[in-house]
Amino acid sequence: MANSTGLNTSEVAGSVGLILAAVVEVGALLGNSALLVVVLRTPGLRDALYLAHLCVVDLLAAASIMPLGLLAAPPPGLGHVRLGPAPCRAARFLSAALLPACTLGVAALGLARYRLIVHPLRPGSRPPPVLVLTAVWAAAGLLGALSLLGPPPAPPPAPARCSVLAGGLGPFRPLWALLAFALPALLLLGAYGGIFVVARRAALRPPRPARGSRLRSDSLDSRLSILPPLRPRLPGGKAALAPALAVGQFAACWLPYGCACLAPAARAAEAEAAITWVAYSAFAAHPFLYGLLQRPVRLALGRLTRRALPGPPRACTPQAWHARALLQCLQRPPEGPTVGPSEVPEQTPDLAGVRCPSMPGAT
Repeated sequence: MANSTGLNTSEVAGSVGLILAAVVEVGALLGNSALLVVVLRTPGLRDALYLAHLCVVDLLAAASIMPLGLLAAPPPGLGHVRLGPAPCRAARFLSAALLPACTLGVAALGLARYRLIVHPLRPGSRPPPVLVLTAVWAAAGLLGALSLLGPPPAPPPAPARCSVLAGGLGPFRPLWALLAFALPALLLLGAYGGIFVVARRAALRPPRPARGSRLRSDSLDSRLSILPPLRPRLPGGKAALAPALAVGQFAACWLPYGCACLAPAARAAEAEAAITWVAYSAFAAHPFLYGLLQRPVRLALGRLTRRALPGPPRACTPQAWHARALLQCLQRPPEGPTVGPSEVPEQTPDLAGVRCPSMPGAT
């Protein structure tokens, strides 16, 4: 009885994990596709190339390594698809290359926003985005090539471990973890930390008096008006929200994966499914964190949504039936081509002003 209860509990846990993994997969596909469309349809958007690159990397991961995690990985995967030696090596290479491309792309986006906020008037100090993203993909390709130097996959009777955590990198796992997670984490922390410091200094700076403003009187009411509020708040608290969310999401999703890469492969394989899907949840969180939380992206999304949805039918306003509006409509020159007096059709006096209230000039 105890064995059946334990089996049912494990089955329920596996089913719940499979449903959550499928939700993460669908969220990554839909969210990144929508954000990519918004970025491509908004030409004046800042750091558009970094956002588009992040969406492309997330979509590549959602179309390649995430379905493999659903089909060929241990629970919460279905586990019915067995990969051969060549597909297993390809899965290792994709995981070892796309994960650093994502983390390094997030760090590059944070540094670009730091330069735009802290040094907005010095565009010459910013490296070209194409050069930065080329370096990101070069580093991701080198880190992915390390997986090809690892041990070969196990023969078919043994479970095929095709992930980075299960020994896919061999002795290069610590080096890969430091370059793929520790370096982007330090860059991201420095970038958003600098943004928070600049925002806090701007909040603490007293406002300059306007020109022509009279001096404050020395009365009691004037002194009470400059006292601090009863409930003081941290200066720059609103500006700290976006950096805190970005750094917190990066640490919550990627820190367990990086620590598992530094652990022995046998112990990391025990929690491989949970740690892997916590890391994969970053692909679904990026569209909301770096898209919807940014005001220009929200405005562009709202504008595109209003264009896509059909507008409400135009109703005739009550002012169109006033005598003055009807008179203006009757005195308005015709918009069509000029016709001769003989070509003007005869109209009865009762029907001469029927269409006037619906004309644009009458409304």
